[in-house]
Amino acid sequence: MQKVINVIALLSGLTSLAVIGGGVYLYKNADVMIEDAREKVAEAAVEAISGALPALIDAAMPEIPELPTSTGNAIPLGEAGPGVRLP
Repeated sequence: MQKVINVIALLSGLTSLAVIGGGVYLYKNADVMIEDAREKVAEAAVEAISGALPALIDAAMPEIPELPTSTGNAIPLGEAGPGVRLP
């Protein structure tokens, strides 16, 4: 029975050391991990925006009308019609 208690005590001590060691590791490297996460989020945001931006711009642009192949008269004919000569 004493051996079982000793094994449980040893495992409990190792678990406590692992928890303390993990906490110290996180405390020491928290700034680096936070910066890495920020960079990854920023890269993902830039990729998402740059992927969606062309479609948004295309949707916002009005359709360009086609140029006419011919134009009207250079001088308006007026109310009298085509037989009237202007001075």
